[in-house]
Amino acid sequence: MKRLSPQRRLERNWILYDVGNSAFTLLISTIMPIYFNYLAGQGGVDATTATAYWGYAASIVTLCVAIISPILGTLSDFSGYKRPIFMFFACAGVIGCAALGIPMPWLVFLVVFIVTKIFYSASLVFYDAMLVDVTTHDRTDDVSSKGYAWGYIGSCIPFLVSIAIVLLTDLEYAVSIPIALIINALWWLGFTLPLAKTYRQTHFVPRSPHAVRDNFKRLFSVFSKKSDVPNKKGIILFLVAFFLYIDGVYTIIDMATSFGTALGFDTVNLLLALLLTQIIAFPSAIIFGKLTKKVRNDILILICIAAYTCVGLFAVFMTEAWQFWMLACAVGLFQGGVQALSRSYFAKIIPADQSGCLFGILDIFGKGAAFFGTLLVSIVTDATDSVNLGAIPIVCLFAVGVTVFIIAARVNRPFLAKQAADDAAAEAQDDASPADGRETQDDTAPADGRETQDD
Repeated sequence: MKRLSPQRRLERNWILYDVGNSAFTLLISTIMPIYFNYLAGQGGVDATTATAYWGYAASIVTLCVAIISPILGTLSDFSGYKRPIFMFFACAGVIGCAALGIPMPWLVFLVVFIVTKIFYSASLVFYDAMLVDVTTHDRTDDVSSKGYAWGYIGSCIPFLVSIAIVLLTDLEYAVSIPIALIINALWWLGFTLPLAKTYRQTHFVPRSPHAVRDNFKRLFSVFSKKSDVPNKKGIILFLVAFFLYIDGVYTIIDMATSFGTALGFDTVNLLLALLLTQIIAFPSAIIFGKLTKKVRNDILILICIAAYTCVGLFAVFMTEAWQFWMLACAVGLFQGGVQALSRSYFAKIIPADQSGCLFGILDIFGKGAAFFGTLLVSIVTDATDSVNLGAIPIVCLFAVGVTVFIIAARVNRPFLAKQAADDAAAEAQDDASPADGRETQDDTAPADGRETQDD
């Protein structure tokens, strides 16, 4: 069997973390609400109130992560900080996932869930920011796409095991769901360890004797006139476009259950539709990553947004259960592509040594989108008393988002061309250096702002 190069091994281990944490993603969107409703019912809370509490918990998580992500992300840009901060949040999330299986009152369970999901969400910010360190500029799209792809398909394994334990056995929820939680926690931990072992922070801001104070200075000045961030206009335009179109993507994902319920889907069919989406998203995300070798990233993102616009229009006229299955297939085809390519596109247009800070800011736009889109859909649905008409705001978000993204792509194109030219020149110089017969630089010495020693 051919041995992987250190670079490819690092890329693989980064991808594996997506396989691990995605299991928790499926868990909190399927089994966790069922278990909470069970605990709340045991505590005398009616189903409607329990659903409201679950919604409040999601809002609290969104708010907390939006606040801490850019602060800790900026701190993680300092030399040697990114890996320990990431590991703290990832391991705390794993522990929280397992702890949710401990018998406890519904209110305590809700608090533990909120804390665990905050840890989980924060770990993803640092995980995304690691992309600039684990691969090269020309492989960013492919590696990012494989992360989402293998995350989709890998998460199905513990998900199916959990569903079998919860729904196909005679065990009480108080026994079966804790078992499922522990299985998912072990799965998450197992796929975290390889990345923890091999990751090294290669792009960084030099450490400061006043790291906390300087951290806030950097964060608050990142887009100021005195900021040293190159391509600032292109980054801001992309953030606005991302907020708009990812708003539509997240809203379709979040509201899919409501649409399915309105069309008469039971719990089993909803879970099967979700599973179908995951399975289709696996090859689709990989294909989009491969396509970037022949088609520009920004063109592919526009194709995904256009496809999602059609999905939104389709939802407006959807009335039959079979149409919901078609919607699930369409979402699976483009969901992984638009998320993966957006992540890699952003990684290319930002300075690598400030990836933690800027991915933290990107997370604010993503979290804000998740809240804003569902709010618009809820308002329109309530005003018109129609789930279908509630999809109209989604179409509008995509339409405005694609317009802003076209402008952002034009602004970013010269910067990306320069980055590609610089990388090609650096690679050619590296290839030519040994042939010159000259002594190469000691690998242990830091060069060009890149750290080579163990953090």
